[in-house]
Amino acid sequence: MRGANVSDRRFPPLAIALGAAIFVLVPLGLSLADSGYFFRLAIVTLIFSILALSMQLITGVAGLLSLGHAAIYGVGAYTAAILSTRLGLGPLLTIPLSGLVSGLLGIALALPTMRLVSIYFAVATLGLGEMIYVTLLNWVSFTEGPLGIGNIPPLRPLGIDLSGPLATYLFVAVITAIAAVIVHRCTHSYYGNALRAVREDDQCADAMGLNVVRLKIEVFAIACFLAGIAGALWAHTTGYVNPGDFRFAESILILAMVVVGGLGSVPGAIIGAALLLLLPEALRAVGEVRILMVGVVMFLCILFLPRGLFGEVSALSLARRQLGAAWQQDRGVGWR
Repeated sequence: MRGANVSDRRFPPLAIALGAAIFVLVPLGLSLADSGYFFRLAIVTLIFSILALSMQLITGVAGLLSLGHAAIYGVGAYTAAILSTRLGLGPLLTIPLSGLVSGLLGIALALPTMRLVSIYFAVATLGLGEMIYVTLLNWVSFTEGPLGIGNIPPLRPLGIDLSGPLATYLFVAVITAIAAVIVHRCTHSYYGNALRAVREDDQCADAMGLNVVRLKIEVFAIACFLAGIAGALWAHTTGYVNPGDFRFAESILILAMVVVGGLGSVPGAIIGAALLLLLPEALRAVGEVRILMVGVVMFLCILFLPRGLFGEVSALSLARRQLGAAWQQDRGVGWR
């Protein structure tokens, strides 16, 4: 086995730290606190981390500004809800099928819009997202309309009851880790280099021989698949879905997580999701002023840290240091 393969399996220190926090420190602290509220907050943070990771692929790496991501997330949630309540399917089927349905929908939405650029693509995704929201709201015979779908079974894969707070948290944490690995491999690879080339100048990338439209459709499909997975987890962990959970405001929140955490950074997406979900809860004691304080924190982050708390440059530098030995073994194009 070549030395490059050994080095390529090394994980960055920040990834190890995040993994230790998610799988050791947080569960330990939650178990000691023994609070269902804190468990629920941690699970929601993990679900939104998956959403932020998927948005990171679209916006941070590929440079596509999507304003309808919450609608794709909602499609995944409703798919899991309908499959589990009406067909009796278990989570091991509903979760991947929700991702598949959302991914296929993402491809269907991407095909007519991927030749659009800049603000035109953003407005197109905004319109498509609102169309999906209105469909969920008004297709009463299928989605139950404004009433939503309740009594969604909890997580019981292979008959194993994971409805307990700690078991549910660990199950969602494992899926979040898998999503982070997928996005990390897509980002820190030749494929990620191609996506960044498309982001910086798609016409130049096309002239260099890259199939720009195909790359955009592929990354959009991957991101929508992950958003569908997050939606299925939301449905199974809350037991109820409603169209109001998937409105435009949720898309803006997901986008803000990516921007605050750092565009193009995988750890930044997770950190941004945790910050924007946990900060309002930490400031709950100050009442309605907390919303203003959260806004001030976001404004200051953008003002003084325009590249985010952990921007792409820092993330790429860290990846280069960790994978440097592997790339030195390869004389082809790579990190230099």
